[in-house]
Formats: sequence, structure tokens, C-alpha cells
Amino acid sequence: MMQDRRNARILGIFYILAAVTSIIAVVLYGPVLSEHWQGAVANGSETKVLIGVLNDLLLVVTAVGTAVMLFPYVRHWNEHIALGYLCFRFMEAVFIAIGVVSILGLLQLSSYNETANLTGKTNLEPIGLLLQTIYRWTAMLGPNFMLGINTSLYSYLLYRTGYVPKPLAIFGIATAVMVFIAGLLQMFGVIGTYSTVKGLMALPVGVYEMSLAVWLIAKGFNKENLAKSRVKTAS
Repeated sequence: MMQDRRNARILGIFYILAAVTSIIAVVLYGPVLSEHWQGAVANGSETKVLIGVLNDLLLVVTAVGTAVMLFPYVRHWNEHIALGYLCFRFMEAVFIAIGVVSILGLLQLSSYNETANLTGKTNLEPIGLLLQTIYRWTAMLGPNFMLGINTSLYSYLLYRTGYVPKPLAIFGIATAVMVFIAGLLQMFGVIGTYSTVKGLMALPVGVYEMSLAVWLIAKGFNKENLAKSRVKTAS
């Protein structure tokens, strides 16, 4: 029981770190995602962007960490759904990592831009736009599509197992659907990448993760339901 309590706290901390690092990374990437990305290094923004990269790498670690810490518990109810959650959470981390590579590529191109001649600068422009586009697609496919799918799966499992209050788990399922729909709307050009509508649709899932984190840190998993799940698995 002490180990379960400790694991719940670690899981909660991972969720908090994931939320914080994702926000910091997006804010710090501004110089290389703007129309004037070529001047990011010349304007002294390199360190700022690299700090954003470190935050995104930490986000990858926490995403994998939440998957690894939660899977042994939710698999007691349905191992197939739990494996689906694990895989989609890993896929979210993969897309985030691809986005990081795109950001680093933009930063490198920006450094080349300082010494390139006019022809060289012209040749760098389409490559930079391509990397920006790749980043925006990965930001949609990872933190929207994959996040929506894996959040709905683990929230459903938390609902069925009763490890956390069921209203909290239901809220998680609802927010997962919202962030998934936000990704669909962005894909088809209905809403913009950084539009207010998308922000309002994606915000609830962040509220859910923070609420779940606070619950896990303060209360942990429901001991009675956890014991029942283990008995079910053993039988």
C-alpha cells in the first residue's frame, strides 16, 4: 500500500510537469515560429529557444513516465485497452520529439542565415517554412489527436476501476473528446492553430490533468477498488 501511495504521488507529479513544460515550450518557441524566424539567432533568441527544447524533452519524459506508472494499475481491468492507452501515449511522445527536431532545424537554419549570401538566404526560406509546417502538424497530431485518444482510454479505465472519483474520470473522457475534436477542426482548417476557439477547447483537458494530479498526490488510488482489481486479475 505504501508503494501504491508513492507511485500515485509520482504519477501526479508527472502530470503537473507535463502541463507546465508544454506551456513553457510553446511560449519560448515564438522566435522560430514567427514570420521572421531567420533572425532568431541574430536577435539573441537562441538560448530562449533551447530552453524551450529542454522543456519539450522533459515533456517527452513525463509523457512516457505517466504511461509507465499508470499502466500496471489500469491493466487490471482490461489489459487490451490499457495497452492501447500505453501505445497512444508513446505515440504522443514520438510526435512531440519530431516537433523538437523541427525546432532545432529551424534554429540551425537561422544560424546559417547570418553568414549566407542573398541566394543562400532565398534557398533557406522554403526549408524553414517546411520545418515550421512539420512542427505545427506534430503539435496537432501529438497533443491533440494522440492525447485525446489516450486520455479517453485511461479515463475510461479509471472510471471502470474506481481508482479515482467517477465524476473526475467522466470529466476526463469529456475533455479528451473536446481536444480530439479541436485537432480535427484544425486539420480541416475550421479553426487556426493558435485560435481562441482551439484554446478554449483544449484548455479543459489541462484542467483535468491538473485536477487528477492533485487528487493522486493528496489522496492516491482508492485502496478498496485497487484491491478488488488485483483479486479480479489473480482469479
